[in-house]
Amino acid sequence: MKITLTEFVTLDGVSQGPGSSTEDTSGGFTQGGWLVPYLDKQFVGRTSEWLGLADGLLLGRRTYEAFARDWPQITDPDDPYTERMNSLPKYVVTNTLAEGAWHPTTVLRGDPIHNVGNLKSQPGRELQVHGSARLGKALLSAGLVDTLRLIVAPTVVGSGRRLLDHPSAPVGLQLVHHEVTANGLLLLEYEQVGVAPLAEYEGVTAFV
Repeated sequence: MKITLTEFVTLDGVSQGPGSSTEDTSGGFTQGGWLVPYLDKQFVGRTSEWLGLADGLLLGRRTYEAFARDWPQITDPDDPYTERMNSLPKYVVTNTLAEGAWHPTTVLRGDPIHNVGNLKSQPGRELQVHGSARLGKALLSAGLVDTLRLIVAPTVVGSGRRLLDHPSAPVGLQLVHHEVTANGLLLLEYEQVGVAPLAEYEGVTAFV
């Protein structure tokens, strides 16, 4: 399976608490809900299309517990995500849970890189990481992420946990799709291409 990582980020790189003021207040974060003002039909259409490619969800413990609490409570039959989120196989990377209540769930205990590598070798389309920024960053640095999807909100919150903070391994990415929604969300899709390339700038004439 391909591993895809989907993250919401601000212009200053914050990924914490996009959905509400109470979603994630760890570290005293008070700027939650920064994504919501920019949601629109184009965003919903594209992200539900991405979710339709999934054959499983790969989540860290904190994101899993939040999703397991909230998604089963959504009963709107017109919600474009609910049926897929609740029915897909879930794989939670944790050494603190013995089992998961959000069925069907498989708990991956032990070395996450080894376990996810084994899972990646199984047949299927996409194994999708949503949220779970710490897990996503570790998988990206380990070269296990095939596709990185960023939804960038046109806002600066000034504090909060950042998706791609330091230290981390250098990662090379190639942009394969981009679009801007009516409300200003930037949807970016990258494929990982190995180590980030380096070069020397030899003057503008080299590019003409």
